[in-house]
Amino acid sequence: MTQDTITRAERELYLTLLAWSEQRPSVNEWLARLPHWLAHIKDKANYAHAPAYQASVARLPKLAVNRVDLSSDTLTVDTSLNQSQHKQTTALLKQLMPWRKGPFQIGDDETGITIDTEWRSDWKWQRVAPHLSRLDGRRVLDVGGGSGYHGWRMAGAGADTVIIIDPSCLFYHQFMAIRHFVGAADAHETGRYRTHYIPVPLEALPEHSQLFDTVFSMGVLYHRASPFEHLQQLRGQLVKGGELVLETLVVEGDANTVLVPHDRYAQMNNVYFLPSVAALTGWLKKVGFSDVRCVDVAVTSTEEQRQTDWMTYHSLTDFLDPNDPTKTVEGYPAPMRATLVAKRA
Repeated sequence: MTQDTITRAERELYLTLLAWSEQRPSVNEWLARLPHWLAHIKDKANYAHAPAYQASVARLPKLAVNRVDLSSDTLTVDTSLNQSQHKQTTALLKQLMPWRKGPFQIGDDETGITIDTEWRSDWKWQRVAPHLSRLDGRRVLDVGGGSGYHGWRMAGAGADTVIIIDPSCLFYHQFMAIRHFVGAADAHETGRYRTHYIPVPLEALPEHSQLFDTVFSMGVLYHRASPFEHLQQLRGQLVKGGELVLETLVVEGDANTVLVPHDRYAQMNNVYFLPSVAALTGWLKKVGFSDVRCVDVAVTSTEEQRQTDWMTYHSLTDFLDPNDPTKTVEGYPAPMRATLVAKRA
């Protein structure tokens, strides 16, 4: 049964952490919590749709894969789909909608299925990737990784191990659907998978683990009511001298400028703090980061975030003032995102 996709992925995660624990006893706390983390996300009492999501992954057809490309802008699994497989796979993947981060392609250019996600996440990766320390051989944590697109790209860039965390039941099963087709294409020479997913928020992880050479937090900070706590938690997961890659919404202004939306921001009710780049730089230094640099600032366009056949709900166009797209419908500055890179001192 294809349900083994999830079972094997979780087993690979366990074995990876077990191997780490031989050098880092602190990983034993992760291992102790892991059974609860994995059981919680599949429990219907916690997530009503969990059984349906699991069934969708379980029913995905087993295909002969020619090649998997984790380095292309569209994460591609090159395989041949007959008409029946194409129909079945499309229907099952659409049961896991909405797809927000991607894109992905299952199949070849002629008969393949392209999951055209709400976000052109490849655009963000193109902006971020040139400014990273080389990922070769590094342990990487991707916080709030969604369906896992960026995590796969990190593996494609040579990371030794990538652990994606995100508490979404849907995103966890989207990752497992892609894992089903990727199979062992990301494996080490030992046969161990390199890309893993733990369905928890950052605050669920043991504090001060100091396990990772690089930690990504992209599109998370503005959802945190306590931004300093989030930054401290990120720092606690890094080895000394490790690299943080932080991408978040920002506003224009000086070191004292921070926007706190009164109600909603771009129709999101869980946006708390939008600092200027200068203010955010100060925050990072205050919690113990050094060598802080802003490597990119970009206004989000309606070409980068938009409604598609795979995400049919409202998107950025609906969140902007129809008469002035430089503002949100609430009158705030339109979404602008900055990427900062820093070292754990």
